[in-house]
Amino acid sequence: MKKFRKVLDGLSSSSPGGVASPSCGSAAGTPTAHAPTPQDIHVQETLVSENFQICKTVRHGFPYQPTCLAFDPVQKILAIGSRTGGIRILGRPGVDCYSQHESGAAVLQLQFLINEGALVTACADDTLHLWNLRQRRPAILHSLKFNRERITFCHLPFQSKWLYVGTERGNTHIVNIESFVLSGYVIMWNKAIELATKAHPGPVVHLSDSPKDEGKLLIGFESGTVVQWDLRAKKVDFRIYYDEAIHSVSWHHEGKQFMCSHSDGSLTMWNLRNTARPIQITYPHGKILKDGRKESCKPILKVEYKTSRNSSEPYVIFSGGLSYDKSGGRRPTLTIMHGKAITVLEMDHPIVEFLVLCDTPYSNEVQDPYAVVVLLEKDFIVVDLTQSNFPIFENPYPMDIHESPVTCTAYFAECPPDIIPILYSIGAKQKKTGYSHKEWPVSGGTWTLGSQTYPEIIVTGHADGTVKFWDASAITLQMLYKLKTSKVFEKPKVGEGRAGELVEEDPYAVQMVSWCPHSRLFCVVGISAHVILYRFSKHDANTQIVSLEVRLQFDSEDVISPSEAENNPCFSDPSSHSPQPPGSPGSGTQDSLPCLKVKNRPVRMPPGYQAELVVQLQWVDGEPPQQITSLDINSAYGLLAFGNCNGLTVVDFLQKTILMCMGTLDLYGAADPYQRLTRSPRKNRQSTSDFCMRGLSHFYSDSKKRIRTSYQSLTELSDNQVSMDMERSKSPTSDHVNGHCTSPTSQPCSVGKPRITGVPEGPRLTRRGPGRPPFRKAQSAACMEISLPVSSHTEGGYASRRAMLQQLHGVSMYSHDEHHTTSYNWSERESRENSFSRSRSSSVSSIDRDTKESVTTLQFGESYGRKGDALPTACLWVGTSLGVVLLLPISIPTEEEERMEEPITMGPSGTVLMLKGSVLRFAFLDCGGALIQSPYEVWRDPNGPEDPDRPRRRKLVNFSPSSSQEACSDGHLAVVCSEKQAKVILMPTQAVLFTHNITESSFLLRADVVSVCNSVCLACFCANGHIMTLSLPSLRPLMDINYLPLTDLRIARTFVFTNGGQALYLSSPTEIQRLTYSQEMTDNLQDMLGELFTPIETPEAQNKGFLKGFFGGNAQTFDREELFGEAAAGKASRSLAQHIPGPMGLENMKTAAGGVVGDLARARIALDQRGERLGELEERTALMMNSAETFSTHAHQVMLKQKDKKWYQL
Repeated sequence: MKKFRKVLDGLSSSSPGGVASPSCGSAAGTPTAHAPTPQDIHVQETLVSENFQICKTVRHGFPYQPTCLAFDPVQKILAIGSRTGGIRILGRPGVDCYSQHESGAAVLQLQFLINEGALVTACADDTLHLWNLRQRRPAILHSLKFNRERITFCHLPFQSKWLYVGTERGNTHIVNIESFVLSGYVIMWNKAIELATKAHPGPVVHLSDSPKDEGKLLIGFESGTVVQWDLRAKKVDFRIYYDEAIHSVSWHHEGKQFMCSHSDGSLTMWNLRNTARPIQITYPHGKILKDGRKESCKPILKVEYKTSRNSSEPYVIFSGGLSYDKSGGRRPTLTIMHGKAITVLEMDHPIVEFLVLCDTPYSNEVQDPYAVVVLLEKDFIVVDLTQSNFPIFENPYPMDIHESPVTCTAYFAECPPDIIPILYSIGAKQKKTGYSHKEWPVSGGTWTLGSQTYPEIIVTGHADGTVKFWDASAITLQMLYKLKTSKVFEKPKVGEGRAGELVEEDPYAVQMVSWCPHSRLFCVVGISAHVILYRFSKHDANTQIVSLEVRLQFDSEDVISPSEAENNPCFSDPSSHSPQPPGSPGSGTQDSLPCLKVKNRPVRMPPGYQAELVVQLQWVDGEPPQQITSLDINSAYGLLAFGNCNGLTVVDFLQKTILMCMGTLDLYGAADPYQRLTRSPRKNRQSTSDFCMRGLSHFYSDSKKRIRTSYQSLTELSDNQVSMDMERSKSPTSDHVNGHCTSPTSQPCSVGKPRITGVPEGPRLTRRGPGRPPFRKAQSAACMEISLPVSSHTEGGYASRRAMLQQLHGVSMYSHDEHHTTSYNWSERESRENSFSRSRSSSVSSIDRDTKESVTTLQFGESYGRKGDALPTACLWVGTSLGVVLLLPISIPTEEEERMEEPITMGPSGTVLMLKGSVLRFAFLDCGGALIQSPYEVWRDPNGPEDPDRPRRRKLVNFSPSSSQEACSDGHLAVVCSEKQAKVILMPTQAVLFTHNITESSFLLRADVVSVCNSVCLACFCANGHIMTLSLPSLRPLMDINYLPLTDLRIARTFVFTNGGQALYLSSPTEIQRLTYSQEMTDNLQDMLGELFTPIETPEAQNKGFLKGFFGGNAQTFDREELFGEAAAGKASRSLAQHIPGPMGLENMKTAAGGVVGDLARARIALDQRGERLGELEERTALMMNSAETFSTHAHQVMLKQKDKKWYQL
């Protein structure tokens, strides 16, 4: 712990920036009599570096790009492999584990060691891995790398320690699971086929042992050849040849026949008595044409042949096989044939793989299937086979995060305890019906609530305008409530309205959200420059949605000129700031219209979040409104503020009026720190295609670019030029623009005062014109992938930083070949920008030439609007892309009646301070270092029943700085963080107490002030992949860890911190990765995760009876060790495969499940099982004795009966 006293009397900061003097810059000023001085600030910090540690906790969502599937029928856990080398293991709700192969190679096949707590994975780099599942976080025990052959198929018989591995050359190798070394026993392809056969049979596509005899191995080759190999005799029992390629083989449980699926859409049935030809050939979806030919069908990729006790007819389940004529307009199908009944289940996505779940793990018993697990490319379903209509089970996992691509995220920890139950009760009415009533069949593992029980909620915004609320408590994820913002608007007709010109798809895509859990106010910003305010109600309502339209555009050209500022001082022309009426000359016939049309009739709204107000930006002079870049809402003040690259708008949502609509320049008043020159009006409106982003071409000097997007919102990046059809918005580093409101209820807009010259010389900052319609499809955070080798060079290219932020905050650009044909010399521009001086001021050292000053962050709170203020008042803090912090005091009537009738006044009070880079975050601390929450209104149901005796009044909760700590009198600390640095200032003196330059060579993407270990800190995520935490208020570095390189913009757009030392980001288009940076949570993580393995007795094989066993009905067993062991088969060639030991030895495999509790539980279960077996043995012994006595009696009676008969009487 460290105390900070007398900050300005010689105490030096730990940061490179040091401590700023109160006489420097914005700190100048004399404190009031009641205001605290820096010498009065005594903060005892408790956080140290040992409190922080980065650790991934859990991954939610659907596995991205799945490849394979496996199921343990005894443990009842399921594993899914992916193309990126990930493994997802699922059990009962809460049991959800993610593991990753270090190589990143695609997982081709998964094989459980049934009821052994282990898993074998075969990867595309021809490596086998053995995973230990007897611990909460699986680890690799062994690996085996094949050097000369490629793995195509694996098979592990039940209760066997020998794994069969088929290869692309057609050979079959055998691996010992315990030692993970190859056996010398090899089945070569040339021995498996006839010597007369000249053609190679192709890769091995199937391996399975006969249910009747484990010593017989069935090998299927791709060409259509099937061979049964006698492992003991080392020879072929029979060979089957078929004209069509084989995709899969499935045995009948008796081992007398099997079924094959082929590439022509046919199923063939083979009997072992006669292998010359199939006993049955069927085309399930192919018909005989009039000319006698069969319809050509698609391949049947997999078939499962299962028998049932309840029916004499077997189940034949397969995927594919549709005729080409029908499949053109049909979706992928799964077909279930049971007797003469054929059921075709259409899927929404292509089928990757499916498995039939059966009760028994023994292949030689009646299988009795009860469900089918179907893994699709973008979904995961389970079909109930026990009901005739084959309903699906309700999926308990959050597999539908990507139902519509995720465009933004928000994370709220320590929410009010009543918010989750109320959202769940409302959301339960939205759930679909028709699911199977049986329990979810994947029910393995164990999970307990753990020590972390505070409420957590994750909010995701999506491209189709939906917003989903998720219960994220105790590192789980469960859907709570779904809100559709598109219901506020009329459906646009094809070819009508401005939305058609602006956005071809997803005009309702959610860009950002703001939520107050205490007042339950919810605000959504959409891609079409609209803001929707929602109130929560338990009752349905039939109300009219209020719509306000805002004209936020500025037409003058602002220039910051270092060459002309000294010799030619000029003033801004006030006339250029005046509002332009909607019908004035120069405006298009369709101008002053919003992008979307709000429903103008009363709308019935169900319980939940109900729209109250919609604010939309208008088209101006044929230009679309620029996208909104910042948002804040305060329920206590009744105010909503949002900004973009053109300016700031403040809305009073209680009176439904627009309070302020100002350009960014007007916010400065007379305190503009820059010299800006005016130009004549533009003659030719220039498209933003001239300023198309070069993406990440200069993000790092040696970076290589590759963008892939299934949504086509981004195009390929080249080294010199980028043309993108992407989001229609501006980045926080866009230019200055003024704006005007046209709402009938709006207040008069204030006009900025003329700026005077005499500011420090700076580089020339030119303003570009408003952009053309720059958005074609909603840019989803889930759709962008960029391969970007990261290097830490200083001066890492400011243009690319801006380009990245333009994508990050929803900037929009049209490629210049779509709307305007303009030539542009990229090399000339690059050389011009590279030579441009950045020495003017540290606060603008990270901006480019062609930028606007946009409003990048907003924060309502109780503060001091001016240095001379003695009492805190309501204020709006404004941060811009030039690193400028502005403060707008607000005068709000105190009485509720006056609040609803009297107007609110607010206006700029000047610049507070300046930082390097765009401002990202504001936060307020009291003089003791505790976080000051924003005031809020206690929630009340707007549609609840009225009590005539007790009129409803607003109940406000105010966290005033003066009330947060009496010892310090008035005053508070303000924490301001930008892309480059952080500062802590003392209010109301505005003295800068601490400054820390966070990064020089990169820039921050996210910064949040969060509570950790009963204290607060500043958490930052940097573009170079570093996660950092700084103490408050001293800004002392506590942690700096290179967590992950910024390989795609999806991470940048969705990364968010929250209280309790947690964070999340979208790790793939379908998955949310949660992590912790708290050492305490890292230590407790093992208790919060679920157990994958639970001790369960392996079911015994069914006794088939004396007579059936006597006549050879039981499967024959044999000693594989005797055949495949080193003594009999010898050693395999060392060059064929390389053994790689894992971090854990084999001796730890069965003891790592760990802990004394687990050992005691297993011992207790083992004792119980032993007692049960002894009891069963006694009963069986008694039965056998009775049976023997009965048999002896009957035999004696027969003997006596036949004893005295003559031979001719027999």
